[in-house]
Amino acid sequence: MSRNAGPRESMTTLSAAIVLFLILDPLGNIPIFLSQLKELAPRRRRWVMVRELLIALGVLFVFLLCGQQLLDLMHLRQESVSIGGGIILFLIGIKMIFPGREPMFGDSPEGEPFIVPLAIPCVAGPSGVAAVMLLANSNPARTADWSLALLIAWAAAAAIILSSTLLFRVLGMRTLIAAERLMGMLLVALSVQMLLDGFAVYLGMPPAAS
Repeated sequence: MSRNAGPRESMTTLSAAIVLFLILDPLGNIPIFLSQLKELAPRRRRWVMVRELLIALGVLFVFLLCGQQLLDLMHLRQESVSIGGGIILFLIGIKMIFPGREPMFGDSPEGEPFIVPLAIPCVAGPSGVAAVMLLANSNPARTADWSLALLIAWAAAAAIILSSTLLFRVLGMRTLIAAERLMGMLLVALSVQMLLDGFAVYLGMPPAAS
């Protein structure tokens, strides 16, 4: 069985960017960013947003470029990451569809947020890390394509988050909630596909075409 055979082998750069964009969930992150930064002055708020988004991008690139080495170091197989990432993605998707009263990522430290919870885990969360590691491991020869896909997804998500105040004012909470529910349903479908592909590779069956 080829080590690089997997669910993302035939994925195009654009489709990978779309998947990563859904996983980054910028619309769902708008209320979190606004609530975390509401006490800051507008100019400082924008600077913090840019800083946290760049930190998240750096974290994702580390796992994209070093994902294969990390898997080898921990003796993890690709299907393990696919199944584990699928489970995490499924739980996040369910949480997006059926949010509870508690914050998605628990309580956060007081004061200006730094890395936690905005950069990690809001933007660069477990599902995003698992996704970029899967991409890197599925076809290492296409690292440049996966890097471009990550940049496209991050740029689109960053544009939405940086416009969060305007979008929240124009669209309103109800529209953002409805959009997040829809993205949650798509993430649940993606997570099930990741699980099926992971089990297919583990059992020696060809994964479903994506």
